[in-house]
Amino acid sequence: MPTVALWVITISSDQPINEMATRLSEEGLTIKDILEEIGCITGSADDVTAERLKHIQGVVDIAPDMQMDIGPPGADETW
Repeated sequence: MPTVALWVITISSDQPINEMATRLSEEGLTIKDILEEIGCITGSADDVTAERLKHIQGVVDIAPDMQMDIGPPGADETW
């Protein structure tokens, strides 16, 4: 069974982001958020689907969504 991961998809500024979200959803991405202000869509898909989404016109980049923890205020380590 393929492993499903979270992805951040950067959309070209010349593409309507809501139409791109619909297209990505039709291609197998489970949409989590549409971040219109920064031109990104987050969602989940397996690796094969993510690779296929890279080739859709208007997709600039697809990267794994990595969790970040900056720690509590005043902490010496942030990662």
